[in-house]
Amino acid sequence: MSLLADFPISLIVLCSGLVLVLVGLWGMLTQRNMIRMIIGFSLTDTGIHMVMVSIGYVTGGTAPIINDAVPMADAVNRVVDPVPSALVLTAIVIGLGVTAVMLSFAVRIYKARGTLMIDECTESKG
Repeated sequence: MSLLADFPISLIVLCSGLVLVLVGLWGMLTQRNMIRMIIGFSLTDTGIHMVMVSIGYVTGGTAPIINDAVPMADAVNRVVDPVPSALVLTAIVIGLGVTAVMLSFAVRIYKARGTLMIDECTESKG
C-alpha cells in the first residue's frame, strides 16, 4: 500500500495548502516581475483556501443535517462543518476579482511604461 494512503485526506490537503502558501509568499517577495508577483499571490490565495477547507473536513463525516441517521450526541464527531466551505466559496470570488484588478493594473502599467519590472517603474520624487 502507498505511503499517502495511511494519512487522512484532510492532512494531505492541509500540507499541500501550506506548501502553496509558502511558494506563493516566496514568489511575491522575491520576484521583481509584476506578473510573477500576481501568480505568487494567486498561489497563496489558493493555498489559504485549501487550508480552510481542510480545517472544516471530518474524515468519514456526513452532511450537517441532524436527523435519525446522526444522533444529536454524536453529531459533533461526525458532521462536517459547512462554514469553512462557505467562506472559501466567497473567498474564491473575491480572490478572482482582486487578481483581475491586479492584472488590469499590470496591463495599464505596461502600456504606460513599457515594462513590468518593479525596479524600472519606481521614480524618486525629490
